[in-house]
Amino acid sequence: MFDYFCAIGNMGWAFVKGLGVTFKYLFSPAVTVQYPYEKLTPSELFRGALAFHPDLCISCDMCVRACPSNCISLEAKRNEQTKKKDLQWYRIDFAKCNYCRLCEEICLTKPKSVHHSREFELTFTSRNDFVVEWRPERPQPKALEPGQEWVKFLTQGRPPGRRRAKSPEGKK
Repeated sequence: MFDYFCAIGNMGWAFVKGLGVTFKYLFSPAVTVQYPYEKLTPSELFRGALAFHPDLCISCDMCVRACPSNCISLEAKRNEQTKKKDLQWYRIDFAKCNYCRLCEEICLTKPKSVHHSREFELTFTSRNDFVVEWRPERPQPKALEPGQEWVKFLTQGRPPGRRRAKSPEGKK
């Protein structure tokens, strides 16, 4: 009989503690981010989409060898005058990339020619869009940072204050 009342008392105390937590957060200000218009800053170690700088690349092929998912490929041609490799094209398949950062760690150039950016909102509409190719002769697009060839895949939110127009049938 005593154990029965102890169990009821313990359950009642647990209920009061739960309500205490609820009331503590009920009257504190809400922390809400209006996502498409306001964005949180990711941490320093965040691994976003890969960015590539064709002007910094020395075509050493180390990133291609280090990639465990074979999502990076490149073609380089040896220049007979300078005896160095010239980059022809560099391709990344974002569908295969597992954001392991091995390509960035093994890159020999300073600053890195391939690195993870802070972008996390890429939207691809077809499988062909996942494959992004850089070429040295192609001008780089205007973006948040250089090397972002995929800037056209960034999501764009509606500007604040714009709402869907009401249908004429709804008016009386």
